[in-house]
Amino acid sequence: MTVRVRYAPSPTGHLHIGGARTALFNYLFAKHHQGTFLLRIEDTDLERHVEGAAKEMADNLHWLGITWDEGVMVGGEYGPYYCTERLPIYQQYQEQLLATGHAYPCYCSDEELQGERDLAMQEGRMPQYSGKCRHLRAEQIAQYEAEGRQPALRFRVAHEEPIVFTDLIRGDMRFEEGSFGGDFVIVKSNGIPTYNFACTVDDHLMAITHVIRGEEHLSNTPRQILIYRALGFSLPVFGHVSLILGANGKKLSKRDESIVQFIDQYREMGYLPEAIFNFLALLGFAPQGEEEVLTKEQLIEQFTFDRVNKSGAFFDAVKLDWLNAHYLKAQDPASLLPIMEKILSPYVKTRPCLADPAFVIELIALYQEQVSHLAQIMTQGKTFFEEKAPYEQDALALLKEGDHRAVIESFEQGITSLEDFTAPAIKALLQTVQKETGKKGKDLFMPIRAAVTGQLHGRDLPRSVTLLGRERVLFRLKESMEFLS
Repeated sequence: MTVRVRYAPSPTGHLHIGGARTALFNYLFAKHHQGTFLLRIEDTDLERHVEGAAKEMADNLHWLGITWDEGVMVGGEYGPYYCTERLPIYQQYQEQLLATGHAYPCYCSDEELQGERDLAMQEGRMPQYSGKCRHLRAEQIAQYEAEGRQPALRFRVAHEEPIVFTDLIRGDMRFEEGSFGGDFVIVKSNGIPTYNFACTVDDHLMAITHVIRGEEHLSNTPRQILIYRALGFSLPVFGHVSLILGANGKKLSKRDESIVQFIDQYREMGYLPEAIFNFLALLGFAPQGEEEVLTKEQLIEQFTFDRVNKSGAFFDAVKLDWLNAHYLKAQDPASLLPIMEKILSPYVKTRPCLADPAFVIELIALYQEQVSHLAQIMTQGKTFFEEKAPYEQDALALLKEGDHRAVIESFEQGITSLEDFTAPAIKALLQTVQKETGKKGKDLFMPIRAAVTGQLHGRDLPRSVTLLGRERVLFRLKESMEFLS
C-alpha cells in the first residue's frame, strides 16, 4: 500500500498548536513511508469562515517546515481541494444515497429540533433525532414545500450491529448503534454538505489510506463508517491522536490565555520553526533513547504510531522555551536579523538606532545566550532602546546611597578621551579606573552599570557600553551625576 494521508483544516481562524501537531504527525508518517501528504481545506462552515484564514494556515505550515505533495496551492490529480469547489461531486453521492434509501429529506425547523433536544434533556435521555421525517407521505412533503421549507438531508441509521474498527493508536473501538444521535444530517438546508459527509466522500475519492486526526473526531468515525458502507467505499485506517492538555490536566482551551496557542503568535515572538517542529513532535510521540533535540530527518526516520501515546499530551511551556533557547544559541546572529527586525519594526520610527542592521545583529549576539525567544530582548534589552537610562529602583538606590562619584568621573573621562571605542578598549579602561580609584569588583562595576544602563545586572559590560555608543554613554554618565550622594 502506498501511504496517502491528509490534513484538512477548517478556515475558521488561526492555526492552533493542536492542528499543527495533527498536520505534523500526518507529515512525519507520510515521509517515513515515502508516501504522499495532502492539504485539503474543509470550508463548508460558511458562518464561521474567516477570509484569508486558509492562506495564513498554509503559510504557517510552510514556516514550520511542513510541506505537502498535493493539495491547495500545489495542485494534483484529485482536485479541487476546497470543499466549496466540490459541491457538484457531493450532489452525485447524495442522490445515490437518496436513491438507495440511505438518506431522506428532513423538513424539521430549528425550533422543532431544539424542542426535541430540550425534552430529551428534561427526561434524562441523550438527545437524539426522533425520526419524524423518516416516512413522510407525499401530501406532507407537498405541504412543507408549500410553506417554503428547505429540507436538510439526513442519513438513515439502520438498526444493526455495533460499529467496530481498529484504531491505529487506540486499538479496538466499539460504538453501539444508539450512541451517536440517531439519523444525522449529511447535507444542510442551504445545500452545503456537513463535515461527516464531505470528509467521507473526499477521503475516498482522494484515495486516502490513513485518516489521522485529533481525538475530538473519534465520535465522528462511526457515522462516517456508515456512509462509507452505504456508498460501497472501502474503509481507510483510522488513527486518533490524543488531546493536548494544559497544566491543570484538562483539555487545552483556546480561551486559556495562560498558554500561547497559535502558531502565528510564536512567529511574532521570535520562536524558531525548528524548535516548534521539534516540540510539537514530542507532544504524544516518544522517540527512541533519551535525546529530545531531534532534527526533521531524525524524526521522520523514527516516527511510527506504535510510539504515539493514546493518553493526553501535556503542553510543557518550559520545555518549549528550553528547546527554543537551544536552537537560538546555535544560530549565527546575522541569520536571526530578519526575525528581530520584524519584532522591532513598530519601534524604529521613535528609535532610529533600531534601523541599523549592524546594531541589531550585535544586540542579538549580546542576548541570544540568555533569552528563550527573541521578543524577550525587547524587555531585557530595553536600555538600548532609550536615550536616557531606564533606571530601575535598585540601580537608583545604589547611585544615591554609595560614594561612587570618583568611579563615575574617572570612567567618564576615560570614555571622552578613548580613541578606540571597542569592547576590548572598554575592558582596558575599566582596569585603568580600578587603578585610579582603588575600587574593584562590585564597587567598580555596579556603579558604572547602574549609571550607563539603569540596571544592576545585565550582559557583558564592555560590549554593552560599546553597543550604546559613546554619545549616549556620556549623556547617561552626566545625567547620573545628579543622583550621586
